[in-house]
Amino acid sequence: MTGEEVLALSTETESLRQQLLQAQRLSSVGALASSVAHEFNNILTTIINYAKIGLRSEDPAAKNVAFEKVLKGSSRAATIVGSMLGFARNQSQRREPTELVPLVDEVLLLTEKDLAKHRIQLEKNYRIRPIVPIVPGQIEQILVNLIINARQAMPNGGRLKLEIRQSDTENMVEVRIADSGVGIPPEQLRLIFEPFYTTKQPDEYGNGGTGLGLSVCRQIIEQHHGRIRVESIVGKGSTFTVKLPVHFPDEAETVDG
Repeated sequence: MTGEEVLALSTETESLRQQLLQAQRLSSVGALASSVAHEFNNILTTIINYAKIGLRSEDPAAKNVAFEKVLKGSSRAATIVGSMLGFARNQSQRREPTELVPLVDEVLLLTEKDLAKHRIQLEKNYRIRPIVPIVPGQIEQILVNLIINARQAMPNGGRLKLEIRQSDTENMVEVRIADSGVGIPPEQLRLIFEPFYTTKQPDEYGNGGTGLGLSVCRQIIEQHHGRIRVESIVGKGSTFTVKLPVHFPDEAETVDG
């Protein structure tokens, strides 16, 4: 194979990898769409009702209260839209020093209504507030995927614990996502990061897992020189741990794919 053919193949592979990452990102947005639509309906109902109160009231103080509620609801809607669009469109490949806690909170803004809709109680524990060299959109994608997976593992509701802490490995931090769900059998546990392997059953709409989510997660984390591991007990739940380095690697500050 000539040098030009190798370069062309590399370019094509990179293009396909980017398409896969974007497809996975949009799949996550789709999984959240129903809950976001429900939240928007609630916000719009609040805005409409308070707007009517403000228009009908003769009391200036009551008008001010009503329109403050309208402004608050509108701002909340704008924040949700901005977060969803930013997540869906973010294709930056630049690794940059990023505060991990605000990034995790942004992910929770995207997913909190989905968790509440499915009766998932969220517990947060930020033991440290590290700055890590990452591609923010890609780590967001990983966390959204892991949270959605955790929620799907708790079909009757449950508890989700999200923790940021110092890793026992030097110069690394951990993000741990633990659910109280159905768990993963040992014979499946070693296969879940393989492409196209899925344990998910189709839902009422016929949508099941593609088997690409965790494979993409592992690829992104390894490109960040990090690690991902999973522990699970059938009937008690699973814990996914993402380890990220706190220093830039020796290579250039971009991540392929």
